Amino acid sequence: MEDDERECVQMQDKLGKKRPFSKGKVRTYGKSRIKRLLWNGSAVAALLAALAVFAVLLQIEKNTLADYEKGLVYVAAKEIPKGQMITQENYREYVAECMLDVKCIPKTAITDPGQISGLVAQMEIEEGCFLTLGMFELLNEITSAMKEPVIVGLRAEDVYQVVGGTLRAGDRIHIYCVDADDMARLVWKNIFVYQAFDNAGAIISNADRKSAAQRINVYMENAEVESFYTELASGSLRVVKVCD
Repeated sequence: MEDDERECVQMQDKLGKKRPFSKGKVRTYGKSRIKRLLWNGSAVAALLAALAVFAVLLQIEKNTLADYEKGLVYVAAKEIPKGQMITQENYREYVAECMLDVKCIPKTAITDPGQISGLVAQMEIEEGCFLTLGMFELLNEITSAMKEPVIVGLRAEDVYQVVGGTLRAGDRIHIYCVDADDMARLVWKNIFVYQAFDNAGAIISNADRKSAAQRINVYMENAEVESFYTELASGSLRVVKVCD
Protein backbone atom coordinates (compact mmCIF):
# COMPACT_ATOMS: atom_id res chain seq x y z
CA MET A 1 0.00 0.00 0.00
CA GLU A 2 2.82 2.38 0.89
CA ASP A 3 4.48 1.59 -2.42
CA ASP A 4 1.29 2.45 -4.37
CA GLU A 5 0.94 5.80 -2.56
CA ARG A 6 4.60 6.60 -3.15
CA GLU A 7 4.23 5.93 -6.89
CA CYS A 8 1.16 8.19 -7.05
CA VAL A 9 3.01 11.03 -5.34
CA GLN A 10 5.98 10.61 -7.64
CA MET A 11 3.71 10.69 -10.69
CA GLN A 12 2.01 13.92 -9.52
CA ASP A 13 5.39 15.51 -8.85
CA LYS A 14 6.42 14.75 -12.41
CA LEU A 15 3.24 16.43 -13.72
CA GLY A 16 3.95 19.52 -11.66
CA LYS A 17 0.92 19.21 -9.42
CA LYS A 18 0.78 19.64 -5.71
CA ARG A 19 0.02 16.67 -3.63
CA PRO A 20 -3.69 16.56 -2.83
CA PHE A 21 -2.91 15.03 0.49
CA SER A 22 -0.10 13.87 2.68
CA LYS A 23 -0.16 10.85 4.79
CA GLY A 24 -1.90 11.59 8.02
CA LYS A 25 -2.92 15.22 6.97
CA VAL A 26 -6.18 16.81 5.71
CA ARG A 27 -5.88 19.62 3.15
CA THR A 28 -7.60 22.92 4.15
CA TYR A 29 -8.43 26.21 2.27
CA GLY A 30 -7.74 29.74 3.48
CA LYS A 31 -10.49 32.33 4.07
CA SER A 32 -9.57 34.40 0.98
CA ARG A 33 -9.92 31.42 -1.30
CA ILE A 34 -13.28 30.50 0.24
CA LYS A 35 -14.51 34.05 -0.37
CA ARG A 36 -13.27 33.91 -3.94
CA LEU A 37 -15.08 30.63 -4.56
CA LEU A 38 -18.29 32.01 -3.04
CA TRP A 39 -18.05 35.18 -5.16
CA ASN A 40 -17.52 33.18 -8.33
CA GLY A 41 -20.52 31.04 -7.50
CA SER A 42 -22.69 34.14 -6.87
CA ALA A 43 -21.57 35.71 -10.16
CA VAL A 44 -22.49 32.59 -12.10
CA ALA A 45 -25.87 32.44 -10.36
CA ALA A 46 -26.54 36.15 -11.14
CA LEU A 47 -25.60 35.63 -14.78
CA LEU A 48 -27.94 32.66 -15.10
CA ALA A 49 -30.75 34.66 -13.48
CA ALA A 50 -30.15 37.59 -15.86
CA LEU A 51 -30.25 35.28 -18.85
CA ALA A 52 -33.50 33.78 -17.63
CA VAL A 53 -35.08 37.25 -17.21
CA PHE A 54 -33.83 38.30 -20.67
CA ALA A 55 -35.36 35.20 -22.24
CA VAL A 56 -38.70 35.94 -20.57
CA LEU A 57 -38.66 39.60 -21.72
CA LEU A 58 -37.70 38.55 -25.23
CA GLN A 59 -40.64 36.20 -25.39
CA ILE A 60 -43.00 38.90 -24.09
CA GLU A 61 -41.71 41.37 -26.71
CA LYS A 62 -42.10 38.76 -29.43
CA ASN A 63 -45.70 38.13 -28.41
CA THR A 64 -46.39 41.89 -28.28
CA LEU A 65 -44.94 42.53 -31.75
CA ALA A 66 -47.00 39.70 -33.14
CA ASP A 67 -50.13 41.68 -32.17
CA TYR A 68 -48.67 44.99 -33.43
CA GLU A 69 -49.72 45.51 -37.04
CA LYS A 70 -47.96 48.37 -38.77
CA GLY A 71 -49.45 50.52 -41.50
CA LEU A 72 -48.13 53.17 -43.87
CA VAL A 73 -49.34 56.72 -43.39
CA TYR A 74 -48.24 60.06 -44.82
CA VAL A 75 -47.44 63.17 -42.79
CA ALA A 76 -46.42 66.71 -43.69
CA ALA A 77 -42.63 66.80 -44.01
CA LYS A 78 -42.81 70.56 -43.56
CA GLU A 79 -45.48 73.24 -43.43
CA ILE A 80 -47.73 73.04 -46.48
CA PRO A 81 -49.15 76.46 -47.40
CA LYS A 82 -52.77 76.82 -48.41
CA GLY A 83 -53.18 76.38 -52.15
CA GLN A 84 -49.94 74.44 -52.51
CA MET A 85 -50.17 71.74 -55.15
CA ILE A 86 -48.63 68.35 -54.43
CA THR A 87 -47.28 66.80 -57.61
CA GLN A 88 -45.00 63.96 -58.64
CA GLU A 89 -42.20 66.51 -58.89
CA ASN A 90 -42.44 68.07 -55.43
CA TYR A 91 -44.21 65.54 -53.17
CA ARG A 92 -40.95 64.42 -51.54
CA GLU A 93 -40.45 68.00 -50.36
CA TYR A 94 -43.81 68.17 -48.61
CA VAL A 95 -44.72 64.57 -47.79
CA ALA A 96 -42.98 61.98 -45.59
CA GLU A 97 -43.78 58.32 -44.98
CA CYS A 98 -44.39 57.00 -41.48
CA MET A 99 -45.05 53.48 -40.15
CA LEU A 100 -47.48 53.33 -37.24
CA ASP A 101 -49.73 50.95 -35.39
CA VAL A 102 -52.82 50.67 -37.58
CA LYS A 103 -54.93 51.41 -34.50
CA CYS A 104 -53.36 54.88 -34.35
CA ILE A 105 -53.98 55.79 -38.00
CA PRO A 106 -57.07 57.97 -38.66
CA LYS A 107 -59.59 56.41 -41.02
CA THR A 108 -59.40 59.44 -43.33
CA ALA A 109 -55.58 59.43 -43.47
CA ILE A 110 -53.86 59.15 -46.83
CA THR A 111 -52.28 55.68 -46.91
CA ASP A 112 -52.06 54.93 -50.63
CA PRO A 113 -49.01 56.28 -52.55
CA GLY A 114 -51.31 56.90 -55.51
CA GLN A 115 -53.28 59.42 -53.48
CA ILE A 116 -50.50 61.91 -52.83
CA SER A 117 -50.20 63.37 -56.32
CA GLY A 118 -52.53 65.93 -57.86
CA LEU A 119 -53.61 67.45 -54.54
CA VAL A 120 -54.24 71.09 -53.69
CA ALA A 121 -54.07 72.08 -50.02
CA GLN A 122 -57.31 73.73 -48.88
CA MET A 123 -55.75 74.97 -45.66
CA GLU A 124 -52.36 75.57 -44.10
CA ILE A 125 -51.06 72.23 -42.83
CA GLU A 126 -48.53 72.15 -40.00
CA GLU A 127 -45.39 70.04 -40.14
CA GLY A 128 -45.89 66.52 -38.76
CA CYS A 129 -49.68 66.44 -39.25
CA PHE A 130 -51.35 63.34 -40.63
CA LEU A 131 -52.42 64.06 -44.20
CA THR A 132 -56.09 63.37 -44.88
CA LEU A 133 -58.09 63.75 -48.08
CA GLY A 134 -60.25 66.37 -46.35
CA MET A 135 -57.27 68.71 -46.25
CA PHE A 136 -56.94 68.72 -50.02
CA GLU A 137 -58.85 69.33 -53.19
CA LEU A 138 -58.20 66.93 -56.02
CA LEU A 139 -56.83 68.68 -59.08
CA ASN A 140 -58.68 66.35 -61.43
CA GLU A 141 -61.95 67.24 -59.69
CA ILE A 142 -61.30 70.90 -60.48
CA THR A 143 -61.14 70.18 -64.20
CA SER A 144 -63.57 67.24 -64.30
CA ALA A 145 -66.54 69.55 -64.83
CA MET A 146 -64.89 71.12 -67.88
CA LYS A 147 -65.39 69.67 -71.32
CA GLU A 148 -61.96 70.70 -72.60
CA PRO A 149 -59.87 72.40 -69.91
CA VAL A 150 -56.87 74.48 -70.96
CA ILE A 151 -54.44 76.76 -69.17
CA VAL A 152 -54.45 80.43 -70.17
CA GLY A 153 -52.20 83.21 -68.91
CA LEU A 154 -52.69 86.87 -68.20
CA ARG A 155 -50.31 89.62 -67.16
CA ALA A 156 -50.99 92.12 -64.44
CA GLU A 157 -50.43 94.98 -66.90
CA ASP A 158 -53.18 93.61 -69.14
CA VAL A 159 -55.77 93.72 -66.37
CA TYR A 160 -56.97 96.78 -64.50
CA GLN A 161 -55.97 95.07 -61.28
CA VAL A 162 -54.83 91.61 -60.21
CA VAL A 163 -55.83 91.91 -56.57
CA GLY A 164 -52.69 93.82 -55.65
CA GLY A 165 -50.43 90.96 -56.74
CA THR A 166 -51.53 88.72 -53.88
CA LEU A 167 -52.77 85.84 -56.02
CA ARG A 168 -51.16 82.45 -55.55
CA ALA A 169 -51.63 78.96 -56.96
CA GLY A 170 -54.80 77.40 -55.62
CA ASP A 171 -56.71 80.68 -55.33
CA ARG A 172 -60.13 81.18 -56.91
CA ILE A 173 -61.04 84.31 -58.80
CA HIS A 174 -64.04 85.92 -60.47
CA ILE A 175 -63.42 87.77 -63.73
CA TYR A 176 -65.66 90.71 -64.58
CA CYS A 177 -65.99 92.59 -67.84
CA VAL A 178 -66.68 96.34 -67.78
CA ASP A 179 -68.61 97.68 -70.78
CA ALA A 180 -68.60 101.16 -72.38
CA ASP A 181 -71.15 102.38 -69.84
CA ASP A 182 -68.85 101.29 -67.00
CA MET A 183 -71.24 98.52 -66.11
CA ALA A 184 -69.51 95.39 -64.80
CA ARG A 185 -70.82 91.92 -65.41
CA LEU A 186 -69.53 88.63 -64.11
CA VAL A 187 -68.23 86.58 -67.03
CA TRP A 188 -66.12 83.83 -65.49
CA LYS A 189 -66.78 82.55 -61.99
CA ASN A 190 -64.59 80.55 -59.59
CA ILE A 191 -61.67 80.33 -61.97
CA PHE A 192 -58.83 78.24 -60.50
CA VAL A 193 -55.37 79.85 -60.40
CA TYR A 194 -52.88 77.22 -61.49
CA GLN A 195 -49.63 79.21 -61.17
CA ALA A 196 -48.39 82.67 -60.20
CA PHE A 197 -45.15 84.25 -61.45
CA ASP A 198 -43.00 87.20 -60.37
CA ASN A 199 -41.56 89.88 -62.67
CA ALA A 200 -38.57 87.64 -63.47
CA GLY A 201 -40.85 84.84 -64.65
CA ALA A 202 -40.15 82.58 -61.67
CA ILE A 203 -42.98 80.65 -60.04
CA ILE A 204 -43.98 82.20 -56.73
CA SER A 205 -44.16 79.73 -53.86
CA ASN A 206 -47.34 79.73 -51.80
CA ALA A 207 -45.16 80.28 -48.76
CA ASP A 208 -43.98 83.60 -50.28
CA ARG A 209 -46.27 86.28 -48.91
CA LYS A 210 -44.32 89.26 -50.25
CA SER A 211 -43.63 88.82 -53.98
CA ALA A 212 -46.20 90.43 -56.27
CA ALA A 213 -47.73 88.21 -58.93
CA GLN A 214 -47.03 89.79 -62.31
CA ARG A 215 -48.54 86.96 -64.33
CA ILE A 216 -50.94 84.14 -63.53
CA ASN A 217 -52.06 80.99 -65.30
CA VAL A 218 -55.64 79.82 -64.87
CA TYR A 219 -57.83 76.93 -65.97
CA MET A 220 -60.51 77.77 -68.52
CA GLU A 221 -62.76 76.09 -71.05
CA ASN A 222 -61.10 75.95 -74.45
CA ALA A 223 -64.29 77.27 -76.08
CA GLU A 224 -64.01 80.50 -74.06
CA VAL A 225 -60.35 81.28 -74.74
CA GLU A 226 -61.03 83.45 -77.79
CA SER A 227 -63.57 85.56 -75.95
CA PHE A 228 -61.29 85.84 -72.95
CA TYR A 229 -58.34 87.20 -74.91
CA THR A 230 -60.58 89.58 -76.87
CA GLU A 231 -61.84 91.12 -73.64
CA LEU A 232 -58.33 91.07 -72.19
CA ALA A 233 -56.96 93.03 -75.16
CA SER A 234 -59.61 95.70 -74.70
CA GLY A 235 -58.52 96.27 -71.12
CA SER A 236 -62.02 95.74 -69.82
CA LEU A 237 -61.37 92.81 -67.46
CA ARG A 238 -61.31 93.05 -63.69
CA VAL A 239 -60.15 90.28 -61.37
CA VAL A 240 -61.66 89.64 -57.94
CA LYS A 241 -60.21 87.15 -55.50
CA VAL A 242 -62.67 84.78 -53.86
CA CYS A 243 -62.13 84.82 -50.10
CA ASP A 244 -62.83 81.90 -47.77
